[in-house]
Amino acid sequence: MLKIRHVFIVLGMLLYPLASLADVSVSIGINLPVYPNLVLIPGYPVYYAPRLQANFFFYEGMYWVYQDDKWYTSSWYNGPWWFVSEEEVPLFVLRIPVRYYRQPPAFFIGWRSDAPPRWGDHWGHDWEQQRSGWDRWNHRAVPAAAPLPVYQRQYSRGRYPEQVQQQQELQRQYYRFQPRDPVARQRYQAVQPVQQVNPQQRGAPEERGARQDIRLPHQQNAPVAPHPQVQRPIPDAPGQEQPRDHMQLPTPVQRERPQGQEDRPQGKPGREVTHEPRQGQDRGRDRND
Repeated sequence: MLKIRHVFIVLGMLLYPLASLADVSVSIGINLPVYPNLVLIPGYPVYYAPRLQANFFFYEGMYWVYQDDKWYTSSWYNGPWWFVSEEEVPLFVLRIPVRYYRQPPAFFIGWRSDAPPRWGDHWGHDWEQQRSGWDRWNHRAVPAAAPLPVYQRQYSRGRYPEQVQQQQELQRQYYRFQPRDPVARQRYQAVQPVQQVNPQQRGAPEERGARQDIRLPHQQNAPVAPHPQVQRPIPDAPGQEQPRDHMQLPTPVQRERPQGQEDRPQGKPGREVTHEPRQGQDRGRDRND
């Protein structure tokens, strides 16, 4: 009966991956009063909790717990938790060295502490074929670790959000990381179905605020700045036309120039200076005659 019930649960999870999370979450007995101290494992993009008597890890925006030979995951440090099959555990979670399991199972005894658990020997040949190459990777090209959701520190004891919807809302507000690991991303989206629209929901208020900041200066300057710039040349037009009238006056000034000698200093060219006296002398001779 238990096997048949388990088959129905698995089929339900496959057919309805976005069903009510309260129906698929489980209790694993972890009840932390405060946010745990998480330390990055050297050379791995995974954190572990050295002060907890539990196999408690953090990878790609999710918490991962290994307990009773099963893996569980959650987006919050105190659950609720969801079961993860052996085929769905991310590779770098499987690669965590034995020494970082604070509550290792009995079959870990005798295994190298600086190497991953020998999951192929434990879960069988079929699993090892399905996850072939899980224990081989380039140690020099390890991806960067995801940032810790430190905002969850302020939600301890009585302030811890028990409702999944409330956790999702806080996650959208304070944690913007999106998993890069394909397996972790699939689990992340299954646990946080609303999280898929987080960038748009977060960006909408910010973009609206940015647009308001951009529009407000234009709205303030539009009725003031552009119109005076267009209207200023209109009253100044008569003043600008005066230089044009002054440019048209040289012809009568040059005609009156022979009547007096006050304009001679302005006539620096030799032709004008020598030509005007001759005309004056000729007029004088005619008067004398």
